Amino acid sequence: MRSLATTFAAAAATAVLAAAPAYAQLPDAAEFTRQVNAFVDGWHDDAAHTRPAYFDKIAPNGVYIGTDKTEVWTRDQFKAWARPYFDAKKAWAFTAQKRNVYFSSDRRYVWFDEQLNTQMGTCQASGVLRNTGKGFLIEHYQLSLAVPNALVDGFAKAIAEFEKDRTGKTSENGNSRGNAAAGAKARAE
Repeated sequence: MRSLATTFAAAAATAVLAAAPAYAQLPDAAEFTRQVNAFVDGWHDDAAHTRPAYFDKIAPNGVYIGTDKTEVWTRDQFKAWARPYFDAKKAWAFTAQKRNVYFSSDRRYVWFDEQLNTQMGTCQASGVLRNTGKGFLIEHYQLSLAVPNALVDGFAKAIAEFEKDRTGKTSENGNSRGNAAAGAKARAE
């Protein structure tokens, strides 16, 4: 009976190894980080040159969050929003000032943060990539303006004034730093 168990264990181990993903041979950390940086830099370059490949690098269910609170899109929604820019061959040009890259030990998931030179000045962004074994797909990307702390109060007041002019309402505390309950109440009204 022991030989049957040993045979079964060997067969199971062989099946598991045969089913291992294509990226089982993991690149070292420095090489993998270089691959990630090349992918993200290339993605930004695709936008700067209005190449359709820009959207192909976002997962079908991927999410892109822009700087405006209304800009929370799936890939296809983002593509529809950006179409006039890409059709006019004039989109946005982001270049990284610096980027920090982190990844799971199996290299299947990557997360990063970056500071960017943009037409809006310095922006910050973070993203999540999935390694498909054949390349990367962007699962989530969030872009934000980098506002110096010394300017936040004035910036918050300007946003509150903008919101008041646009909607006729202010948040419960009179500025854009309202709590989540205030935001939920405003959306319900």
